[in-house]
Amino acid sequence: MNPLRLTVGAVLVLVGITGCAPSDQFGEPSKSTTTKEGAPVGNGLTWQEAKAQTQDLELEIARLIPEDKVVKIDQGKTGTLFSCSETQHNWNGATTVTLSKGTEPEPLVKAIEAQYQDSRFTIETDLSITGNYRVQLRSPHTAASYIIVRDDPNAIRIASGSACFTLPEGVYPGGDF
Repeated sequence: MNPLRLTVGAVLVLVGITGCAPSDQFGEPSKSTTTKEGAPVGNGLTWQEAKAQTQDLELEIARLIPEDKVVKIDQGKTGTLFSCSETQHNWNGATTVTLSKGTEPEPLVKAIEAQYQDSRFTIETDLSITGNYRVQLRSPHTAASYIIVRDDPNAIRIASGSACFTLPEGVYPGGDF
């Protein structure tokens, strides 16, 4: 297996288990009630809404790359659910941007990072296991997260995890969503 894909997969698992908080579109805090212990009680977000919002932001990020540098944008049609808590899950997916031959991905990843400075996200950067510059955009209010990193020589991968939501009674969280 490609070490970069393994790293991104591991990061998605970590994002999926880091916890959840109530949110609305794109990770903004929402009004919700709490238990007497202060824990959030649902946010009304369905898995379909969480997926749509997360995929919309994947495309927003992808569209920050200049058109003349992009060959194609491939967004995964399905994703996976990870547990946030005993009662909530988040949707995880990815979009890959294939770059034109000779385009260096790292300056583009850094330009995306610059676009989100002083935004609704906190930003963390590091190097992937393969030594590529990696940016994580994370909502300070939810578990919503977007990891942008070079994927193969001519591609940038945007791996994502949605805000958390409660599945309807009887819906099994396994399989593709």
